[in-house]
Amino acid sequence: MNTYIAILRGINVSGQKIIKMDALRQLFENSGFSNVRTYIQSGNVLFSSEQTNTSELEQLIATQIEKEFGFQVPVLILTHLELQQIVENNPFLNDETKNPAFLHITFLASTPVEDAIDQLTIKKAEQEAFLLTQNALYLYCPNGYGNTKLTNNFIESKLKVQATTRNWKTTLELLKMAEK
Repeated sequence: MNTYIAILRGINVSGQKIIKMDALRQLFENSGFSNVRTYIQSGNVLFSSEQTNTSELEQLIATQIEKEFGFQVPVLILTHLELQQIVENNPFLNDETKNPAFLHITFLASTPVEDAIDQLTIKKAEQEAFLLTQNALYLYCPNGYGNTKLTNNFIESKLKVQATTRNWKTTLELLKMAEK
């Protein structure tokens, strides 16, 4: 059995695309997955499956959500190892000037376009910092994520990839849950 982390984009935000976690767990169980657990209301689901193709899992889950709840939700699937590597590669972890409370990870569904980094730099506030990798954008927002111009929508539009953002605390909790 493989352990996966499904990160759904844009549910339960500002009264839009409401999915109760009990209903989401039930949907995953009805789809044949086991050890289904959710974390907070923003669409984080850990589960086990014999399936090894994460693209097929993403499509299956997105299709089931649309059938069950009547709206489309982008789904990004990470393996335990992928999440662990993203956490370990955070360039801001050993920087004592960076408060972890202001760290965020934007998980990328595919490799971003190469020339987009300049467009991100233009919107970055003076105190903010980011590092773009193949599968994640590490983001430091000392004025709060709600105040940055480097929003998930902006990042998606400039990098030309689907993405979803989680704060550092949530990311660490998901890794901890995956290790159990």
